[in-house]
Amino acid sequence: MSDCGCDKARKDLEEYLRNEVCKTEHSDITEHLENCPACRDEALVATTLTAVIARACKETAPEQLRDQVLARLRSEQATHH
Repeated sequence: MSDCGCDKARKDLEEYLRNEVCKTEHSDITEHLENCPACRDEALVATTLTAVIARACKETAPEQLRDQVLARLRSEQATHH
């Protein structure tokens, strides 16, 4: 296999991390990341950011805050109907 280069690796990084590239491209990018610290660091940042966002999306608002938001929405809907 040949190294795909930084431009190709960075261009397709998001798709690569989501396993949305073909098997050949996946292998080429994997090989590139193994040999390129800068691209590997960029992949680590993207992976970490994705994990942090996923965790944040699983959190729920405190019940009191949810109640306040829902009460405000109901109030706004009542005044506009």
